[in-house]
Parts: sequence; C-alpha cells; structure tokens
Amino acid sequence: MKYKDRSGNLIERETGQDRFLKKLYTKAIGRFFVRILITRPVTLVCGFFLNRRISAAFIKGFIKNNNIDMSQYEERKFKSYNDFFTRRIKEGKRPISDNENALISPSDGNATAVSISEDTVLSIKGTEYTLAELLRDDNLAQKFSGGTCYIIRLAVDNYHRYCYSCDGKKGQNVKIKGVLHTVNPVAAEHAPIYKENSREYAVTESKKFGTIIQMEVGALVVGKISNYHFEEYEHKKGEEKGMFQFGGSTIIVITQKDKVKPSPDILQNSGEDCETIVKMGEVIGLAGN
Repeated sequence: MKYKDRSGNLIERETGQDRFLKKLYTKAIGRFFVRILITRPVTLVCGFFLNRRISAAFIKGFIKNNNIDMSQYEERKFKSYNDFFTRRIKEGKRPISDNENALISPSDGNATAVSISEDTVLSIKGTEYTLAELLRDDNLAQKFSGGTCYIIRLAVDNYHRYCYSCDGKKGQNVKIKGVLHTVNPVAAEHAPIYKENSREYAVTESKKFGTIIQMEVGALVVGKISNYHFEEYEHKKGEEKGMFQFGGSTIIVITQKDKVKPSPDILQNSGEDCETIVKMGEVIGLAGN
C-alpha cells in the first residue's frame, strides 16, 4: 500500500494483516469466512471477550508487533484489551490547529479526499456510491452535490479517540445498522463496505464551513462506535466526540460545494491513489469563502 506523510515522503508497506485480509477477500474460501465474521453473533462474542480481564494478556504482543510508542499515552494499568485499545493520549500530543479557517482531521489515520459529483456519486477504490446510499437520505444528499468527501481510515495501531472537525451545532445522531467489514482498502475493492457497514452520523451547522456531516463507520470484528453526544449539541473544534472500540474504523467528513478547499497534498495524493498520513488536529482543508 502507498502512503505519504505531510512532508511528502512516500511510504510503501504491506503488513501481515494486509496480506491476511487480501487472502480473505480475494479467495472464495476467504469470502466464505468473511460472511461468518461479519455476523452479529460473532461480533457479540468477540466484544464480550475483549472486555474481559483475560484479554489483557494480548496487549504486550500487540504493542510489540505494531511498534506502538506507548510514551505518547497516559500511563496506567489496563483492565482489558478494549481498555487498552481506547487508551488516552497525553495532553499536548495532538495539538489542534488554531487557524480559525481550518477544518481539522477528527482523528489519526490515512486520509483520502474524494469529489462528489453533481448527481451525488462518488468513487472509492473503484466502487461507486451515491451519497444517498451512504446517508440513506435523498434530500440531505442533495445538499452536498459537488462537494468533497474526506475519508480518514484508522488502522488498529492508531489512536482510536476522535474529535469534532470544527466549531458548530450538531443535530441528533443518525444510526444505520449494518455489518462490520474491515475498512482495509483491499475490502473496498471487493465489497461496497461504506454502504454495508454499521455507521453513525450527525449534521453540523457551522459559520465557517456551512453544513458539514461527520460520520463514524465501524469495522471488522467489533468496531463499536461510542459517541458522547447523541442529541443536539454545540461543540468546539478539537473537542473529543467519541471513540471506537476494537477494530479498524473510518471517519468520513462531508463538505458542501465551494465551502472547503481540501489541503493540496491530500488532494494530489488522492489523485495518485495514495493515502495521506494525518494526525488528529491537523489541517485537512480551509474555508472556501
């Protein structure tokens, strides 16, 4: 897989997890097991185990295998694997851009910017979606005709808490039930994951960026979405919004036409089929007006 950091350095890597998921989604026997893994009973069993004290035994190996720098995180003893997975980062390790015209990344992850056509179609890894399929709301989708869709894909070794991308007032959250495919790019090439996966979103009205949608998408095995504010809520840029429990996950930010100019590096890298490594609080776009 190809990534670039914010300095433009190209990084190409394929992890053991990438190779495993490639076999899982590209082979017939693998796709058979995928149908089992994404069922609710399997999800519930995995979630139950990962919240038990015995699951803490896997933490040390996970840290080593993924080269996680634990000096960035608050020091404490973890009660379970999920307790470790939702660990908090130390204060000051994710500075929030103080540029009032900046739309920020709501999380750590690998970012892509995708244009939304005038008839609200967008293409992600060769799969076409309509915004109405993603939101399950035809009227809302029309408000974002010609806009931009930012996809920030979190890997299992990323920080799994996330924040609000801007100041504003959000409406009530909308939950869409679904399954839990992995959000690894290999799955996006073989399954329409963003219209099949469980997801939750809210519409925010902001002074700088117009109407914005921020959507959290769950992913393989558990990927539980835990948002703090379900009803209407006035929030600040960088304020913690929620967290994902175990499983890679994705956050999607949708902006209206001409309201936000995507950061040039993210836009260019996306056109080269290359994800951009971002940190929570970094600029991903600027107010268009």
